[in-house]
Amino acid sequence: MADRIGKLPSLNGVRVFEVVARHLNFRLAAEELGVTQGAVAQQIRGLEAELGLKLFERHPRTLAITEAGRSYVGSVRRALELISEATETLRPEPQHLTISVTPTFASKWLIPRLPDFTAAHPHIDLRILASDRISNFQTDAVDLAVRYGRPPFGPGLQADLLFEQVIVALGSPLLIEKLGRPEVSENLAGYALLHDAHNFWPRFLEQAMGKAAPVSASKNIRFNQTALALEAARGGQGLALASEFLIGDDVAGGHLVRLFETRMRVGADFYVVAPRKPRHAASVEAVRGWLLKESAKHRTGAVPGDGQ
Repeated sequence: MADRIGKLPSLNGVRVFEVVARHLNFRLAAEELGVTQGAVAQQIRGLEAELGLKLFERHPRTLAITEAGRSYVGSVRRALELISEATETLRPEPQHLTISVTPTFASKWLIPRLPDFTAAHPHIDLRILASDRISNFQTDAVDLAVRYGRPPFGPGLQADLLFEQVIVALGSPLLIEKLGRPEVSENLAGYALLHDAHNFWPRFLEQAMGKAAPVSASKNIRFNQTALALEAARGGQGLALASEFLIGDDVAGGHLVRLFETRMRVGADFYVVAPRKPRHAASVEAVRGWLLKESAKHRTGAVPGDGQ
């Protein structure tokens, strides 16, 4: 059996090679591995000597992988994944699964529902990566993602509709009582409009009022996150726009009220996306199924605040 396996290179060197190939930077590889930069360079030199070929081209400020290195790294990654899976099977532990979501989706929808998830799937250690940057399933070790856009999202990926992006307007009930309903154009001029990165307000007002409302620049406050605009709206600082599925808890709790009758579609929606061949298929399917089940509750149930 051992003869069939053949001579193996240093497995430690192979592991270091895979990390360096991902980062193309000795310093970043050293940080991930928790060793010194010199130790990383020494492992790569030793592996190259053992293999009798160069895996990287060293330049003054950059590191480039050679053709041989590119050919080698794909097989190495598959082999390391097999070793990892075999070890997990031999020594079962809570399955670590990383999901990539936007900060607003995390704070306004996912986190409030985590107790239900952990009760249903106690064996899954869910790790939430909240970022506006689109994560890479391979290089960022992401197993599942909630992405805003339009499919297809890429070859080898499965995408399922999670929520339609339907934009509604909201404000604090105390602010509405003070300034009057903003549907009246004379009242609207007294409100600050709270913008997020999508900048939907001009289009929304055109649909809601038949024209773009003339609002001075001093009446606009801009945030890079929808969650921040909603928090400002809760504090009575102005009117915010948000996806309908994100605001149910705030409306049900009386912190925000729905305004205008307009429900604006924008042509992009929220999807749960995962590789068609995930590393941890059973756990990915469990999380994906739970997300879709929770979204179905929203679609089939009454949306809080529709009567506002």
